[in-house]
Amino acid sequence: MTAANPFELFQSWYDEARTSEPNDSNAMALATADAQGRPSSRMVLLKGHGPDGFIFYTNFTSRKGEELAVNPHVALLFHWKSLRRQIRIEGEISPVSDETADAYFATRSRDSQLGAWASDQSHRLESRQLFMDRYAAMQERYEGKDVPRPPHWSGYRVTPARIEFWQDRAHRLHERRLFVRDGDGWTESLLYP
Repeated sequence: MTAANPFELFQSWYDEARTSEPNDSNAMALATADAQGRPSSRMVLLKGHGPDGFIFYTNFTSRKGEELAVNPHVALLFHWKSLRRQIRIEGEISPVSDETADAYFATRSRDSQLGAWASDQSHRLESRQLFMDRYAAMQERYEGKDVPRPPHWSGYRVTPARIEFWQDRAHRLHERRLFVRDGDGWTESLLYP
């Protein structure tokens, strides 16, 4: 069966989650895999979305950044427990433009901006004090100045190939709607629970 664009359904569910989820309605699990296919996942925050995809930001030298550099295939999972809903997204990443990354970075709190400079995300840390010292050095370096976006920090856009909407139902008779990209459109089907 041919379907309308699934982004309208995503927006509807996301709007509901923003009013019902007590914390971080934009939190999503990001699954990546390294060059050998070994998977890993972690929570990240959705920072933009629309028909062109779903955006998140990270440090390129982090574990996820290194995995994304060798394997662009990812999966996202939104789980909104208060709504008893999940959305699974599978697709490929591409970097956002420098302009998009700069604009988002400028909206972050100053402390978060400085932290992006101070952190060697995912690498071994000798002590918490070392990180705090690096953070203090960044505070001093940018005292009275705007904090620019670090060259090792930017965003990715996930262009979905598959989007599945899962709704909890009584007796585990769940409802699952699958949208698969078909050229410029989408094909919709139902899945058994």
